[in-house]
Amino acid sequence: MARKDSENQKRSMSAMFRGRAIFKPLNTGWIDDHVACVREWVANIFFYTKNGVTIMIDAGYNYARLREKMGWLDIDPASIRHILITHQDTDHVGALERDSELLFRDATVYIGEIENRYLTGEARRRVIHGLYKLPMVKTDNERVLLKDGQVLDFGGIKVECILVPGHTWGHMVYLVDDEYLFTGDTIWFGADGGYSFISTLAEDNKLAVRSLEKLEANIRGRNRRIAVITGHTGWTDDLDFAFAHRTDICKPFTRRYADPEAPYDGYIEDDDTEQNARGARLAKKRGT
Repeated sequence: MARKDSENQKRSMSAMFRGRAIFKPLNTGWIDDHVACVREWVANIFFYTKNGVTIMIDAGYNYARLREKMGWLDIDPASIRHILITHQDTDHVGALERDSELLFRDATVYIGEIENRYLTGEARRRVIHGLYKLPMVKTDNERVLLKDGQVLDFGGIKVECILVPGHTWGHMVYLVDDEYLFTGDTIWFGADGGYSFISTLAEDNKLAVRSLEKLEANIRGRNRRIAVITGHTGWTDDLDFAFAHRTDICKPFTRRYADPEAPYDGYIEDDDTEQNARGARLAKKRGT
């Protein structure tokens, strides 16, 4: 999906979801000393730093301001050698596309072996209940294909790969250092807690709910504090909040969601500023 497709998606998704309290991204800034976020319209890119090593989780849209916003966080794109991809939708791989600025041309990309079939053309990504086929994403980065349960090590940063199919056939989430769960498009936070992600964008909603059930059991079984960090709706370390409605699906066109924290149009990012990025920590979601 080329840059023009990212721009077209911005326009169409803005019109489709305006006023529905669906997209509630974090702004650019730091969650804590390890996790930083860059906002790209309604999508979030995350960076995890430890021992002088920074890894990247997802690669956002094909977005013109990425270098600028990484500068607000004092992160040099050239320092990124490892990029974990939850799934191949253009708002999660755009900075790797051939007509992007190629800020990460020398980075190795890690993606699930099932998800990789979208990139090879063996499978095509479909949304809106299978009615619409998205353009293919094309990227030339070196890839490492991942299996469910595989554990990686990047200079002392531990990453556990967990397969959660449903939104896409090979969606992965990543548990980093047993404390931070990067969920991509697996969980959607409403004002009253987490749901299975947006219905119209899933390959298989029933499978997504089953995957979320298994993920909850996995994470609760760790018996420790874990921050659940989503691709579009913020973060929390309250597991009761994160999984409050995991058997329910976010249905943006059949249910009205009321959330006073949600912007009217998430694609307007006027409040995402360098001053704010260098200021207070990014607040977590809490149960009401």
